[in-house]
Amino acid sequence: MPAVTGEGFDPGARQRAAAEARATFARTGGRTEPQNLFETGGLRWRFPRSTSPCEAVLVNTGGGVAGGDSYRIALTLGEGAAVEATTTAAEKVYRSDGPPARIATTLRIEGGARLFWLPQETILFDGARLARALTIDIAADAELIAVETLVFGRLAMGEARIDATLSDSWRLRRAGRLVFADATRLDDAGASLDRPACGAGSRAVAVMVAAAPDVEGRLTDVRAALEGRSGDVEAGASAFDGLLVVRLISASPSRLREAVIPVILALSGRKPPRLWR
Repeated sequence: MPAVTGEGFDPGARQRAAAEARATFARTGGRTEPQNLFETGGLRWRFPRSTSPCEAVLVNTGGGVAGGDSYRIALTLGEGAAVEATTTAAEKVYRSDGPPARIATTLRIEGGARLFWLPQETILFDGARLARALTIDIAADAELIAVETLVFGRLAMGEARIDATLSDSWRLRRAGRLVFADATRLDDAGASLDRPACGAGSRAVAVMVAAAPDVEGRLTDVRAALEGRSGDVEAGASAFDGLLVVRLISASPSRLREAVIPVILALSGRKPPRLWR
């Protein structure tokens, strides 16, 4: 077969994914159902169960995220809606020899609505470059539980000395006011996490944020859920200004997940999504 040629053709160029998934949910009687959906570029929505909360599962049919890819996700919950959102599996971020992969997520939660944002882990392969942003707008009386977990390296394959780059940003506004801002940057992630004052050899980290009018009263239950964890998971929880924040770090992704699950139960009274098990 002859080579493909032509003006403007770059034989070294790589195909980049530009994927987007948007969903709006509305309360109908005692149920929450999808109202408007949009999906393109390999992202798909699935709804295993439409009850309260409605289960929303995000599927990446491409099997992972490569350098230069752009993924945009948006969820909007109308008044009184209740949604539990997760992913079919851990998201994989592959090696990049150029621009970073970009994932931007926007969550909007209107009055009296409840969102459990519980994606499975994001795994950064050796050489991965990821720029990720999570933006949340929540009404004063709405409820949110959001969990994001990062795993550095395919540890089961011995990929522990991982050179990956991460830029991660959280912005949460309640009733239009910025109440939580968090930014993380890691260059040469493995070396950074090996430093005693940074990660002491950890390869998995999680951030959990809960927002609700009465959430500070759940701090005692959350700390009790974290007690008794083995020494391979370090965790801390604090509550302030209608927010509760939990941070966890471990050398073992499976141990970290085991520590996250009882915290989700303490915050929501619900077990994690079935896809987690």
